[in-house]
Amino acid sequence: MSGGELNPPSLAEAINAKGFTGAAGVRIVAIKPGHAEIALARRDDLLQFFGHFHGGVITALADQAAGIAVTSALPKGRIGVTVEIKVNFLSPADGIELIARANTLKMSGSIGVATVEVFSRSESAETLCAFCTATMRSLDLPGEFRQP
Repeated sequence: MSGGELNPPSLAEAINAKGFTGAAGVRIVAIKPGHAEIALARRDDLLQFFGHFHGGVITALADQAAGIAVTSALPKGRIGVTVEIKVNFLSPADGIELIARANTLKMSGSIGVATVEVFSRSESAETLCAFCTATMRSLDLPGEFRQP
């Protein structure tokens, strides 16, 4: 990481609002350099045939959280994009909401590694439903997202 100014949380909000994550309703809970917490409320169109959150939705949420965590720790004008992601599904995600908590483990040059824990939240408890590791590459931010 550079000693320069880091990307502001508003960058993650702008990126999150576009495409799949915006359409799915992904909500940013908290961002600090190297860390991100995001959530997704249960909807019928995000479930598989047993009524649990679909594995692809869980993976997409983990991927978004990892990207935000890595990007938040990068110098202004850079973004972390996925090179590789691995998800272990640990239990059915049958709660009212998914919560993904990501932490940047290591940044080395243009490559960063993040871990993500995804929880299925019910009315009274959180259950770890997936664990993810993601490798991200730091690239220049597209012009439309650059902030003065």
